[in-house]
Amino acid sequence: MVVVEVVTMTDELRDGYDVVVAGGGAAGLSGALMLARARRSVVVVDAGTPRNAPAAGVHALLALDGIRPTELLDRGREEVRRYGGQVVRGEVGAAARDDDGFAVTLADGRVVRARRLLVTTGLVDELPELPGLRDRWGQDVVHCPYCHGWEVRDRAIGVLATGPFAVHQALLFRQWSADVTFFAHTMAAPAGEEAERLAARGIAVVEGAVTSLEVEQDRLVGVRLSDGTVVGRDTLAVAPRMVARAGFLTALGLRPVEHPQGGGEYIPSGPAGATDVPGLWVAGNVADLTAQVGAAAAAGALAGAQINADLIEEETRSAVAAHRTRAVPSLQTESTGS
Repeated sequence: MVVVEVVTMTDELRDGYDVVVAGGGAAGLSGALMLARARRSVVVVDAGTPRNAPAAGVHALLALDGIRPTELLDRGREEVRRYGGQVVRGEVGAAARDDDGFAVTLADGRVVRARRLLVTTGLVDELPELPGLRDRWGQDVVHCPYCHGWEVRDRAIGVLATGPFAVHQALLFRQWSADVTFFAHTMAAPAGEEAERLAARGIAVVEGAVTSLEVEQDRLVGVRLSDGTVVGRDTLAVAPRMVARAGFLTALGLRPVEHPQGGGEYIPSGPAGATDVPGLWVAGNVADLTAQVGAAAAAGALAGAQINADLIEEETRSAVAAHRTRAVPSLQTESTGS
C-alpha cells in the first residue's frame, strides 16, 4: 500500500523550529530538503528575488540544463514541502541570539525561533553605472562564460574592463568566439605581458570610456564611447562586484569581508559552511561568490547534513545527561537494598 502524505501550504509560522533557512534559492532549498528528509522541523524564508531571475535558463546543471530559474525553484519548494518542510514568503530583517538558538525577525515584523540558522541569502551584483546596462543584465549583458558562453558562441562579444580580472575574462570568452573586443573603459589599457596575451589571441583593445549601450528592437547592437564612436557588439561581458546579502547578521558579530582574491565581499566559513558564530551556517553565493547553481545546491545539502549531525550531538549529550541522572538513584536503591 502506498501512503501519500498531505502537506498543507501555509505562511503561518510555528512557535519554533529545529532550523530556519534564510534564503530560498538553490542552496537554501537543497539544505532544507536534506533537513526535512532527516525529519527536522525546518522553515525556509524566501524573499522571492533570486539573483538569476533575469536569465532565460540555468546551464551546466546535470540533467536539468536549460531549465528556467523559476521552474527550478518551484520544483525545489514542492520537494521541500513533500517531506514536511515549510516555505514562506518573506525577507529576513534581523537575527539575534535567543537562549541557545536564534530569533529571526522578518521585515513584516514576524518573529521565528530556531535552534540553528542556515543563511543562504546569496549576493547582490553591483554593476557599473551605464545607461541601459542593468536592463540588459542576464540577456545580452552577461558575466560568466560557463553560464552563458554556449548561448553567445560565435557572436561579437565585448568585454568591459571593471577590475583586475578583466583580461582573464576576455581570454575566457575567447574560447566561445573568435570575435572578442576588450574595452578598457575607465582603466588603463593592458600593457606588457597582458597586452601580448590579448594580441596573441586576436582580441582587439579599445581605449576610452564606454558611456552607454546601443539597443535596437530589444537587442544589444553596440556600445558607445565618450567620443561618440559606436563599436558594434551583440554581447557584452561585465564582471560585477559581488556583495553578500548578509547585513542582518551584524548583530551576531558576523560581517561580510573582502574576498582574498578580490571581486567582492563574502561570509567566511569552514568547508561545510560553519561560521564563527556557534549554530550558524552559510551556503551558496553568500559564502562562495563564484558558485554556480549546482555548486550552491551541493553546498546547501552539505550544510544541511552537518546541521543535522550537530543537532544529533546536542540531543545525544542531553540524553546521556538524563540517562545518568536516572541511573544514579537506581544504583543507590540497589545499594541500600543489599
